[in-house]
Amino acid sequence: MSLPANHPHVAFGKTGILIVNLGTPDAPTAAALRPYLKQFLSDRRVIETSPLLWQPILRGIILNTRPRKSARAYAKIWRQDTNESPLRYYTRQQAEKLSSQFAPLPVYWAMRYGNPSIADTLQTMREDGCDRIVVCALYPQYSASTVASVYDEVFRCLMKMRWQPALRTVGAWHDHPAYIDQLAGHIKSHLAQLDWTADKIILSYHGLPQKYFDKGDPYHCHCLKTSRLLREAMGYAETDMLSTFQSRFGPAKWLEPYTDKTVEKLAQDGVKNIVVVTPGFLSDCVETLEEIDIMLRKDFIAAGGQQFSCLPCLNDSPAGIASISAILTETLGSWA
Repeated sequence: MSLPANHPHVAFGKTGILIVNLGTPDAPTAAALRPYLKQFLSDRRVIETSPLLWQPILRGIILNTRPRKSARAYAKIWRQDTNESPLRYYTRQQAEKLSSQFAPLPVYWAMRYGNPSIADTLQTMREDGCDRIVVCALYPQYSASTVASVYDEVFRCLMKMRWQPALRTVGAWHDHPAYIDQLAGHIKSHLAQLDWTADKIILSYHGLPQKYFDKGDPYHCHCLKTSRLLREAMGYAETDMLSTFQSRFGPAKWLEPYTDKTVEKLAQDGVKNIVVVTPGFLSDCVETLEEIDIMLRKDFIAAGGQQFSCLPCLNDSPAGIASISAILTETLGSWA
């Protein structure tokens, strides 16, 4: 049977890789933060409160106050050379370096919130002929509010496609040997470059409301397992390499112990030198560069501390690319 003359040409036959990070505003301004925060804080995976209760608060209070505060934080860490956030810069760099690793398989990148969107990137992949796609959410520790949200959006986009690609998603990799080994080596290298010795190492993970954990989210368990494996790989006792949680939001109880409270208490108790590592963040972002390296550093020194170092994330370093590459290779399997 012959096709109509105006039948659209559909490319097919390629396997593509899509890496997805959290997201970023397009500029460090309140005007740019407002739509970004609206999208982020309207995600039912992130805020599980009924929209009937939450949306009036979001639109009436938060979106009229928080964008200015967040914009100031982004302005402190914005990359002037490329006019973008560090998260966007490093995610793009990761995709480019992974493309070299996996050639001829193309590697694309997207953001769960903001640009480039998952929807636009999947459409581009489909138009490029990718009918088999591996999607990797760039969060080692699984949470419904992060990993599931990414895959939810991917599935929603596929629902609108006439010819859906086959899909594989990367599961949690909080305990993957490549991730643990590369991160442990990254920490050791950083410690060796310091001209002082850390009294404590803080492993600071992004926080999560306690009620999400109570409902069965495995995130807390994944974080603690990552910490345990890092301690074992590096020969540290639990008292010398502490697990804490940062970035809490609102009045509800979040996973404890809190990073800021822990660090302030350590300084008050006479601990002078600390290194902070953020194992849940694969790329440096406002939470690592502003919240930890600027604000937490300031609080630690003010409370009596002396030496403070924040370990850069794996970013697009050889160790970072090696860890993502190992996880993607396993998921690709026969598709490679």
